[in-house]
Amino acid sequence: MEKVRLDAIDRKILAELDKNCRIPNSLLAKKVRRSREAVKYRIGQLQKKGVIEKFITSTNPNKFGYYMFKVYLKLENLPKERERFFSELRSSHDIYWMGICDGAFDCIFAILSRDITGYYEKINALLSKWRHLIVSKVLGTMVDTKQYNKKFFTNSAEGSFVTFAGNVAENKADALDERILDVLVNDARIPISELARKVGSGMEAVRRRMKRMEEAGVILQYRIAVDFNKLGLEFFKAIIYLKTLSKKDEAALGEWMRQHPKSLYYIRSIAPWDVEFEFAVENYQEFNAIINEMRGRFPHVVGNCEHVIFIEEKWMPGYLENAQK
Repeated sequence: MEKVRLDAIDRKILAELDKNCRIPNSLLAKKVRRSREAVKYRIGQLQKKGVIEKFITSTNPNKFGYYMFKVYLKLENLPKERERFFSELRSSHDIYWMGICDGAFDCIFAILSRDITGYYEKINALLSKWRHLIVSKVLGTMVDTKQYNKKFFTNSAEGSFVTFAGNVAENKADALDERILDVLVNDARIPISELARKVGSGMEAVRRRMKRMEEAGVILQYRIAVDFNKLGLEFFKAIIYLKTLSKKDEAALGEWMRQHPKSLYYIRSIAPWDVEFEFAVENYQEFNAIINEMRGRFPHVVGNCEHVIFIEEKWMPGYLENAQK
């Protein structure tokens, strides 16, 4: 796939949209020092070229009373069966996110459940059905995940983040909240007037609902989904076994990740390993250099590392349809 060439203005626009894709064109124009019409045209071109796949809303299912469990699988080399399995995952309302990958695992996904018993039943049913395909499995529980802004657009060390998963809370969503979220999840930049029309409510009522969900941590961020291939980037996960991790060490490691221009996610899990770091890089050599840098900075903390490279990854917010069930 041919890489899309971006100039400095394109990159600044993308960086700002990833921080808050609901930013008005007038304010974005001031930030990048271009006219409102020029900014609108550039955004349209970035969509047309496939760099911006869509404008998305990051939500936290834990704030709807869900626990998030992780499943890591090695699969048999049965291409048709693999695709059938992946299709089932893509259509499941219990799956929050899934990735198809190479390396330490072939497939990783996050499954949602309101309780441990429900999770046990769901995962046993799924893995029993596909036992002929599954070579090995690792089951884990997500503690929390820091989602960083995409600093690689401008090679910036000024990292910000939001945190999803974490402690479970019961925020009740009524029918209007659900309609708003259903639209915003895949169309986060929609004008408030059009959003109000789609959900059958007034603009002020919709604004109040959005603000309330933002304050409750249900809505975390309005950002962009991008095609890494169009940017000449690859998506790697480092699976890291730690030797030790004091509060001081954890803070230092977290600050290193926050500032790293290529960092995407810092995931804490209850699993055989301790943390997972994800990066957008040009190639394996760059990823390996990052891991070696981390090892050099934190030799007393970082132990063994494994990795995967994602071929496909997908967020699937189908759980919203079941939020009140």
